[in-house]
Amino acid sequence: MWAVFALLSAVFAALTSILAKVGIEGVNSNLATAIRTMVVLIMAWGMVFLTNTQRGISEISHKSWTFLILSGLATGASWMCYYKALQMGDASKVVPIDKLSVVITLILAFIFLHENFTSKSLIGCTLITAGTLFMVL
Repeated sequence: MWAVFALLSAVFAALTSILAKVGIEGVNSNLATAIRTMVVLIMAWGMVFLTNTQRGISEISHKSWTFLILSGLATGASWMCYYKALQMGDASKVVPIDKLSVVITLILAFIFLHENFTSKSLIGCTLITAGTLFMVL
């Protein structure tokens, strides 16, 4: 089931890029990010209340709070940079470069999470990087 959600995530991410490129025309990128964030905030809390999981807030550890907050800050920085890049450049070039996050994630997971970095991972990272360069140059 995780693969279905991962594929849906990719589809919605693609839609996000196209819709944002059209919607950001004539709008400050920071303001556009704030509007998008408000929509995501309302949607996320709506799902929390719809699934009745709000009671779990008190059970979250300090460590989890810290890393969730840091993750949120990283997400905010990513979205702000992404919207600025999307406003300034072509979606067909911005999006592939943004997706280099896959390669960076694999490297960081190897370094910090001690996950396996196999020859398959190396080949995949190389192909993703080469494909990105091929698309944007």
